[in-house]
Amino acid sequence: MTDAKHNLQLLVLKHGQKRVMVRRQRSYNLMLDTTSKYFPAIPRDLITLQTNQLNICGGYYVDITAEIWEDVVDLLNVVEVTRAEITLPVPPPIDAQWAIPSPDNQSVSNQVHRQNSSQYSTRNDDKITIKVVFPFGEIRSAKISRTVRVDELLAEAGDILGRPPTSVKAVWGGSIMREDRSIGSYSIEDGDSITLQAGPLCFAKPVIYLHSPSNIDVSVKLSLIPEWSLSVIYPIVPMDEHRQHLEWNVRTHEDGSLTEHNSGLHVSYLFWEAETNLQAFPRSPASKPPPADTFNPITSSLDDTDSIVIPVDRVTVYLDKSLKVLGLHTEARTSFITYWLPSILKHEYIALRFVPQAAYERAASLNISPQPDVVTRVCMLFKGICKEHLANWPNAQMQAENDVAWWVDAVGVDPTRAGNATLFRVLEWGGVEVLI
Repeated sequence: MTDAKHNLQLLVLKHGQKRVMVRRQRSYNLMLDTTSKYFPAIPRDLITLQTNQLNICGGYYVDITAEIWEDVVDLLNVVEVTRAEITLPVPPPIDAQWAIPSPDNQSVSNQVHRQNSSQYSTRNDDKITIKVVFPFGEIRSAKISRTVRVDELLAEAGDILGRPPTSVKAVWGGSIMREDRSIGSYSIEDGDSITLQAGPLCFAKPVIYLHSPSNIDVSVKLSLIPEWSLSVIYPIVPMDEHRQHLEWNVRTHEDGSLTEHNSGLHVSYLFWEAETNLQAFPRSPASKPPPADTFNPITSSLDDTDSIVIPVDRVTVYLDKSLKVLGLHTEARTSFITYWLPSILKHEYIALRFVPQAAYERAASLNISPQPDVVTRVCMLFKGICKEHLANWPNAQMQAENDVAWWVDAVGVDPTRAGNATLFRVLEWGGVEVLI
């Protein structure tokens, strides 16, 4: 069968990062049934199908109604799956705010604060329908009053994302929206999109062990891509103005400890953390996921094809087995697990994956002199998954039942050489909790 004939029968449904190829149903109800099957996290009666592929859409995502489904279905290749409209809180009109009596125990200064914080509000209480573009691609419609303030929008979004509103920013027209202004104070029109950006992700506790069969002087240079900036290092050494490059000079010892020459500190390992530069490199929700051989702290995430999903009570054993086959010694495995355990235990299920070492090296390169015989760098991404969303991770749940040895090839490490005490070996571990 030719590709052209295939295309007439097949359609791609997209929701966030998940894409599913399905049969093209000419019945709207059958299409909703199919969508509900593959996106069970969205109740069937809340499913909305959208497109921006037709010229008449003007580049905006437009709801496809049941009445016109049969007229347009053959013109589409990809259909966006969204939830039905959500209603955000609508504050009283401005005049009513002025008239609200303050509680007896509230001072006049609080009334003045309320007046000052409303200086950017608008008296136009007309409601508009906007598209709220969530981090990592999900799009939801929202009918809101023009008097809604940006901080109220972020508070509602924070509840949906499970994050504090202070960690989320609203972007419209390429600029970050001020939280003390109302939606109506911007030139936002019906159908416009507001993009939500999550606060910086911290690449937490990467630690670098240096093991040499004899005492030697070593230079360790770390260079980050522009999407990252170093936030914490130890031992402390000078960094460039962008906090993306540093050099440690140390003396290795046969017991695995290090002496940093500048400070004279005697340490077990070198330590660094970094934060993402979302202001300089905002993530485009419409962008495609990065290729498998790249790692970018802003755009990288987890999905059903590259991760495993397990109940939280199985995570520690799974991690210990995985880290062992990847070449981490007992102390490193213990430190890794105990560092992340408090974050892991907050969830019902965990999705996790280990980043290919070559991809990770391009994002955070190590230049070590003299050159080590073997370098092992293990970087884990993980996120919490609630029970209601397990249906979105069928492959990842099956992958969790496989032997953990498959991670060796996935990451690209040589555990045999990493355990050879006659070699000059470098070991690093770290991770990122993906909060969205």
